[in-house]
Amino acid sequence: MEKQLYFIGIIPDEGIEQRIKELKLEMHDRFKAKHALKSPAHITLQMPFRADTREELFIIAALKEFSASQRSFDVYLSGFGCFKPRVIFIRISNPEPLKQLHQQMKPVLTKKINLTEKQIVNRFHPHITIATRDLSEFFFYKAWDEFSDREFEDRFTVNHLVLLKHNGKFWDVYRKTAFELI
Repeated sequence: MEKQLYFIGIIPDEGIEQRIKELKLEMHDRFKAKHALKSPAHITLQMPFRADTREELFIIAALKEFSASQRSFDVYLSGFGCFKPRVIFIRISNPEPLKQLHQQMKPVLTKKINLTEKQIVNRFHPHITIATRDLSEFFFYKAWDEFSDREFEDRFTVNHLVLLKHNGKFWDVYRKTAFELI
C-alpha cells in the first residue's frame, strides 16, 4: 500500500499565479524563504493528507461530483496579511464564498474521501501564502515592515478545484475538477 501526499485547493489565473510566483522569488532572494516556492500560488481548501494511490480514483470522483454542483464566483485579492512570526500572505477581501465552499466540502471530505474531523481545518482563513515556515523570525519582521503597506490588488474567477499531489520535492497540479452550474 503506497501512500501519497495530497491537498485540495484553488489556483488563480495564470497571470496572477505568475505575479505571486515573483513575490515568492523575492521572498527567497531577499529574505531567504523558499518553502512557498514548492507549490503553485493557491488557496488551501483541505490541508495535506495521505491516501493510498488506489484511492485516487475515488478522491477524483468525489471532487468531480462536488465540483459539478458548484457555481463559479470571484475572489478579490487586496494587500498582505501575516501570521506572526513566520507567514506572509496575500489577503482575500471577500472570504465568504470560499468559507461557504469549504463548509459545503466538509461532508465530501469525511464521507467520500474518508478524512477524519481532525484532518479537516475548522478555523478556515482563506489566503495565498508567499512566505512560510522557513522564513526566520528576523527576516519575517524585515519583510513584514515592507509588505504590510505594499499594495496588491487583483481578482479572479473560481470555476474549478485542484487536487495537488506531492512528487517528493514539490506539489504538482494532479487533477482539476470543473464547476458546472451557471
